[in-house]
Amino acid sequence: MSLPTCGARRASFISLSLARIAMASTLFVAFAGSVVTPTSAWAKTPAPKAVFDASAVAAPDRYSADTAQQIFAAGGNAVDAAVAIAFTLAVTRPDAGNLGGGGFMTVFMDGKPYFLDYRESAPQQATRDMYVDDKGNLLPGMSVVGHRAVGVPGTVDGMWQAQQRFGKLKWKQVLAPAIHYATDGFPIESWLQQRRDAAAKNFAGKTNFDAYFSNLKTGVTFRQPELAQTLSRIASEGGREFYEGRTADLIAQEMYGHGLVTKQDLIQYKAVWRQPLSADWNGYQVITAPPPSSGGVGLIQMLKMRADLKQAFDGLELNSAPYIHLIAQIEDRVFADRQQYIGDPDSYRIPVDKLTSDAYLAQRADEVKPDEVPGAAPVKPGLGDALPEKAQTTHFSVVDKWGNAVSNTYTLNGDFGSGVVVDSAGFLLNDAMDDFVTKPGSDKAAGANSDDLNTVAAGRRPLSSMTPTLMLKDNKVALVIGTPGGSRILTSIFQVMTNLYDFNMSPADAVAAMRFHHQLLPQKTIYFEPYHPVTAELADQLKAKGYTVEAQSFNGDVQMIRIDGTTPQPISDPRGVGVARVVR
Repeated sequence: MSLPTCGARRASFISLSLARIAMASTLFVAFAGSVVTPTSAWAKTPAPKAVFDASAVAAPDRYSADTAQQIFAAGGNAVDAAVAIAFTLAVTRPDAGNLGGGGFMTVFMDGKPYFLDYRESAPQQATRDMYVDDKGNLLPGMSVVGHRAVGVPGTVDGMWQAQQRFGKLKWKQVLAPAIHYATDGFPIESWLQQRRDAAAKNFAGKTNFDAYFSNLKTGVTFRQPELAQTLSRIASEGGREFYEGRTADLIAQEMYGHGLVTKQDLIQYKAVWRQPLSADWNGYQVITAPPPSSGGVGLIQMLKMRADLKQAFDGLELNSAPYIHLIAQIEDRVFADRQQYIGDPDSYRIPVDKLTSDAYLAQRADEVKPDEVPGAAPVKPGLGDALPEKAQTTHFSVVDKWGNAVSNTYTLNGDFGSGVVVDSAGFLLNDAMDDFVTKPGSDKAAGANSDDLNTVAAGRRPLSSMTPTLMLKDNKVALVIGTPGGSRILTSIFQVMTNLYDFNMSPADAVAAMRFHHQLLPQKTIYFEPYHPVTAELADQLKAKGYTVEAQSFNGDVQMIRIDGTTPQPISDPRGVGVARVVR
C-alpha cells in the first residue's frame, strides 16, 4: 500500500512496528511449513476417530481456502479452520470480510449443535429517532456512510469465543495466515477493484476510505501494515484486546466527536451462545439460525409449507411459472411474519415455536392457492412488508474429518461497511445501524404495526437474514450451507436445498441452477439474477399471472458441502470467485 501524503495521517503509520511485522511473517512461515503441536489440553486426550474420508472447505476466495488447508495440515479442526478463514477474509476481502462487523456461526462439534450470535449491537448512546430530523424526515445517508452508521463490532469476540471453546490449535496459530497476508500482501483481482471503485463514489469526501484503499487496484500487491499490527496485537493478547486494549482505544479515538461507539461499549460487548433452531424435514434434521436472524425461522417455514403443499407441486416443472407462483405465495407469508414478529430476542419475546410449528404452517400452507391472483388480497401475519436489506455479506462452510462442521455468515453490511477505517489500526467499520428501522413508523402504510421490534435502541442487535445452516442425518453432518444476499439469503438456501432433495440434483447442479426471489414488498414482483436471466417466455407467463418481472444486480454466492456417505462434496457457487477444496 502506498503511503498517503495527507498530513492528518499519524506518524505511527510511517513508524511501523517492524518487530511485530517480522514476528508475524516468521510465525506464518514456521506454521505453514510444519505441523503445529496442538494445545496441551488436547494433547492429553486420545486422538479422535475419523468419521469422514477427508476434511473440506467451500470459501469465497482462494486465500481463505488456502488458509483452511494449512490449518487442517497443522491438525486443526473445523472451528480452527473457520476462525482462521474469518481473519484471512478480513485481509483479503475488505468489502465483506471483517474485524469491524459481525455475524452468526452455526457449529456441530462432537455430536452436538451450537449457535453463536456475534451480531453488532447499537451503542449505548443510540436512540430510536437518531436518524430523523425534528419533523420526522430521514436524514439521508447517515445510517449508511460515516461514523454514525457504526454499530459495536462483534466479529473478534465471536471468533475468540468459538476458538477458545472448541479449537485444537493455539490462538496465535489460527491468526498467522491473516497476519501473513496483511504483512506480505496479495495481488488484487479486477472484481475487487470494481467493488472498491463503486464504493469509493459513495464515501468520497465523507470518510477516510481512500487514504487506505485508493491503491486497491488490479495487479497491485496490496499490503496493509497497520492491519498487520492490529492482528499481531490480537494474536499476542487474545480476542479481548480488540475490546479492552490498544485496538479499543484506537476505535474509541476514531469515533470521538463523530460517532457513538465508546470504549465502554466495546468493553461491554459479548458474543452470545444461543439455542439453534431445529426442525425435521425430508428425513433430515435442519439446524439453523435463531433470532435475531429472521432467516432460520423463514427457511423452516418455507421448507415445511413446501412439504405440506406436495400435492399442489406434484408434476410442476422446477422454476416454471406455476411453480414460481406457488413459491411466491409461500414467501409472502414468510416475509409478513418476519416483519411482524422477529427482532432481538434479548429485547422481545419472539414466538419462534409457534411460527415454526407444524400446525401453524399447515394452516398457512392451506392459504396458498394455485389460482390466487397476486396482490388481490393483502397477505397478513398469521399469528394475530419486508424492508430492503444489503446483500454484501460473505459466507464459508467447513467440515473436518472428525465429523465436526461450521457454517458461518458475517458482514460489514454494505460493501466496505460505513467506509470508516480505524486510523492506525487499518480495518473498516460496519454500517450495521442501517439494518434497524431508521425511520420509525415508515412501514405503517404497508400494514405492519410492529416496527418497534427493530427500531434503534441502546444495546439492541438489528434484525438480520443471515442463515448459516447445517443438516444432520442420524446425528451426522449431511449438509453445510449458506450465502450472502440480504433478504435473498433464505430464499436462495431454500431453493438449493429443494434442488438437492426434492429434485435430486447433483450438488454442482443444485447450486448452479437458476434462482429467483420474491418477498412481500414490493407486491407482485419476481426478481431474477444476472447469472440466469429470466427467459422471455417465462417472463411473459409470469406477467400473464399478474406479476412484475425485474432484474436484480446481485448474484448469490452459496458455499456448500454435502456429505455423500463419508465423502465430503464441497461446492463453491459459480456466480462468485470462491474455491471448494477437499483436504486429505
